[in-house]
Amino acid sequence: MSVDPRSGKDRRHHISEKAIQSAVANAVKKAKIPKHATVHTLRHSFATHLLLNGINLREIQELLGHKNINTMMIYTHVVRNMSNQPKSPLDILMQKDKK
Repeated sequence: MSVDPRSGKDRRHHISEKAIQSAVANAVKKAKIPKHATVHTLRHSFATHLLLNGINLREIQELLGHKNINTMMIYTHVVRNMSNQPKSPLDILMQKDKK
């Protein structure tokens, strides 16, 4: 929500996909992340963390907007290959803030 400068009313403004992609690309560059990372990378990370935290695959399918459950099967392979359950970087930051 933000104030519309023309009317002065609070309104919801949408951002284009291109603007989000550019923002992520700039953040990756600014953070000097050596690997290729995109908005799609964030979707995969989001889905993987949800699955690791016990969220049902069908619910994740709904959240990501996939029509076919077979599209989601990649996440089960990723999770199965992980020996230690990683914590989300945001969860780690939140734990530090609580100390």
